[in-house]
Amino acid sequence: MRKKIVAGNWKMNMELEEGLNLVKSINQYFTDKPSVRCEVIVCPPYIHLASVNQILKNGKVRAGAQNCASEKSGAYTGEVSAPMIKSTGAEYVIIGHSERRTYYNEDNRILNKKTILALGAGLKVIFCCGEVKEERESGKYFEVVRTQLEEGLFTLKPEEITNVVIAYEPVWAIGTGLTATPEQAQEMHEYIRSLIKGKYGSVIAENITILYGGSCKPSNAAEIFSKPDVDGGLIGGASLKKEDFIAIVEAV
Repeated sequence: MRKKIVAGNWKMNMELEEGLNLVKSINQYFTDKPSVRCEVIVCPPYIHLASVNQILKNGKVRAGAQNCASEKSGAYTGEVSAPMIKSTGAEYVIIGHSERRTYYNEDNRILNKKTILALGAGLKVIFCCGEVKEERESGKYFEVVRTQLEEGLFTLKPEEITNVVIAYEPVWAIGTGLTATPEQAQEMHEYIRSLIKGKYGSVIAENITILYGGSCKPSNAAEIFSKPDVDGGLIGGASLKKEDFIAIVEAV
């Protein structure tokens, strides 16, 4: 069976003390459970990572970063490399989030380079793809996602792609008041899996985890996660509240 995952992307929220308190409470909740049916990941700001991983050591929750540099090392003031992230104990890194694409003009070439560096450092990648409102309304959403995957991921070897999780973000449904229906989510997830199958074969396609990342919350998580090609969620705002995040995990 494919791995089910719920990952919390804190974005630029939570000062250190409140972030550590949140991680402690989430970790304690899942540590006390006899079994957890999916992998739980928290992705705090960079400055939290080392401290977060001390809390999560030997627990059931994993940690990831929200981004990494496009270079391995060097004179790049303010950047954080994939090996640095790995050295904190983190296991994952998010690459290609819509906010990175939009606000920082990260294109598919840069994201491909980051992905290769992250995998080379021993990290697993959560690779984001998705269309904006204009692309959805013009009917180009399949074309947009296909290009993002072909240019951003499909240079990878089969043994490399198995360490990638794909997150579909309907960008038009994030913080806009609009909501993608479970059927729209399933349609795109099924399409993404078909692209993986065409490139890497059915075995890899059936085993790769595809997450939904469009304003998922406790009230709609169970219905979205019930779709056959939706393997969990990349959660934004709801990951900042213990009760909401746990409720979404429980929905898996």
